[in-house]
Amino acid sequence: MIAAHETFDGTFPYRPHFSAAPGFPMHYVDEGAGPVVLCLHGEPTWGYLFRDLIRRLAPTHRVVVPDHMGFGKSATPADRSYWLQDHVDNLEALVLDLGLREITLVMHDFGGPVGMGLAVRHPGLITRVVSVNGPTPFGQPGLGAALAANAAESPWFGWIARAHADGSLGAVLGELGHTILGILELNGFRENVLTVDTRPAAYGAAFPSRAEAAGAIGWAEGFATGAHTFAAPSAEARAALAALPALALWGADDRTLAARHFLPLFAEAFPHGRVVELPAVGHYSPEDAPDAVGELVQRFLAETAAA
Repeated sequence: MIAAHETFDGTFPYRPHFSAAPGFPMHYVDEGAGPVVLCLHGEPTWGYLFRDLIRRLAPTHRVVVPDHMGFGKSATPADRSYWLQDHVDNLEALVLDLGLREITLVMHDFGGPVGMGLAVRHPGLITRVVSVNGPTPFGQPGLGAALAANAAESPWFGWIARAHADGSLGAVLGELGHTILGILELNGFRENVLTVDTRPAAYGAAFPSRAEAAGAIGWAEGFATGAHTFAAPSAEARAALAALPALALWGADDRTLAARHFLPLFAEAFPHGRVVELPAVGHYSPEDAPDAVGELVQRFLAETAAA
């Protein structure tokens, strides 16, 4: 758990907030005022991933950026499991605690399944959806096949399967405080920029010990063991979300979550949605192309403000 006051040389200057509603101290950034934008990170990052988007959107929107249980500045309770459904439970508790309504979801990596899980339970709270290299599982018939096909060719998911089989998964991810750069590179981070700025420290600081890496370990183990549960929406929820404005921004060089497997699922869930593939951009598109991602999200919010 990162200290609440830590700003990483001023690159994350946002005042920390905590909610006890999920049953542990869940950290979130809450900046600005106006329509709600809820940004959800994935593995093995935290709200720091959205620091540029917070800066851009806070003058016109209320930007809420939680850290999932076991990530960033949120606590890592030892008596909890870290499956997808647990993260959905936590997010639901936070959203209800804060009374968030008319939410624009911005979802990266496993933030996609977590956000879509919230939408399954509370479709009436969601008004827009932005996928940023984030899967949007919402009961599509081809979801299982897409996940399997992607896992068969992804270096990250291939490593998870091998490490789980040989018993090394927990030991390796338990050292994320020291090996974060290697894991991020496996997922496609650009090494040439990471080695000259504060980002390795900002991401590695969340995992100072194996106990504090339970979130990252749990997410990977959930895939290896089939413990994650993707909730199926009701027909009413599916119809409600299908009518929403939606945008998918996908780094075309994503080797963790390949566009050809996940963009068709996005199009199926959001038939009126728009897709923008970002050339020469990888899985962590908010890091690889913050200006492009920020400008496209701002434009989308402005264009759909009356939707």
